[in-house]
Amino acid sequence: MLLTLTEQIVSMFERFRGILHEGEIDKRVQFLIEGLFAIRKAKFQGFPAIRPELDLVEQEDQFTHDMSLETELDPETNLNVFRVNPNFAEDEKAYENLKKSILGEDDEDEEGSDDASDGEDEEESDDEEDEEQMEIRDKTETNLINLRRTIYLTIMSSVDFEEAGHKLLKIKLEPGQEMELNIMLLECCSQERTYLRYYGLLGQRFCMINKVFQENFEKCFVQQYSMIHRLETNKLRNVAKFFAHLLGTDALPWHVLAYIRLTEEDTTSSSRIFIKILFQELSEHLGIRLLNERLNDPNMQESFESVFPRDHPKNTRFSINFFTSIGLGGITESLREYLKNMPRMIMQQQKPPSPSESESSGESSDSGSSSQSESSSDESEKKRRKRRKK
Repeated sequence: MLLTLTEQIVSMFERFRGILHEGEIDKRVQFLIEGLFAIRKAKFQGFPAIRPELDLVEQEDQFTHDMSLETELDPETNLNVFRVNPNFAEDEKAYENLKKSILGEDDEDEEGSDDASDGEDEEESDDEEDEEQMEIRDKTETNLINLRRTIYLTIMSSVDFEEAGHKLLKIKLEPGQEMELNIMLLECCSQERTYLRYYGLLGQRFCMINKVFQENFEKCFVQQYSMIHRLETNKLRNVAKFFAHLLGTDALPWHVLAYIRLTEEDTTSSSRIFIKILFQELSEHLGIRLLNERLNDPNMQESFESVFPRDHPKNTRFSINFFTSIGLGGITESLREYLKNMPRMIMQQQKPPSPSESESSGESSDSGSSSQSESSSDESEKKRRKRRKK
């Protein structure tokens, strides 16, 4: 039916093409429109105008009602009032005869067989309950293995990321299985000898289309960073470049960097390599100036406190020295200013009091006690003189 409305379909898709050429829409909307063009190219396969189970009227008996939005329609409000039908029984008989002439005599046979089949239904229900109790559960995860195999073959056999994304979205996933797609995509990326931009573009497409995949990639980032010491150097490099692509294209929110704590005690050699590759890829993708602006965004400072710590001078110096050693000292300018202008009260609190200060405090206490004793002695002498005069 959609193919018959050629003029309307063509005009609608021409408007969509114009919106794409204007380039004033979000990436997510752009991907959805491109997916719509792909569905049209496939002649709307998998999207029937009428479901087969609902296509009950034959083509010759179909009648199309043409309606316009500008014409005034009669709402027939008189039908909203209930009226008693004096010929109710006759109309019901006429309706039954008409129904038999259209549908045949099957209804009568079904009504007659309903009573006879009631007893059989009860027995069948008992058997079904027994079968439900004897239901066998497959704990070998065969379905999960088959799903992963399908995802892997789809990713590896596709020509480009657009074809892979279109095929992967057609895979029917059970609720909660969306995470398997993220895991398999990251696993395939890590197994490559060198990083392929194909995986980054595919992950970006999924994040833009559905926020569920975006949230799953956040979980994957946390999980991969917590187990980064188990990965080989090649896998570590591919994973870092993959997440750098997602961050650089805003497919992944930058608050995931809050899970990284850049201190000497909280990092290992593997995690430092991961952070190094991650930020070097971001600087190549965004440029040092734009990256510095992102990291100095006042709305995101809470997420970057762990990467650029300011809780202790030791941690601050470690972060500055780390980024300087990997050639990204330009993003630590604000951190250098903070370390340079750090309040002196913090430094003084960490220092013990000097001996001169302790002596001066002791002398002041002694002078205060002596003055108090002298004043008390003067008062006692005045009282004695008054008593003698009396």
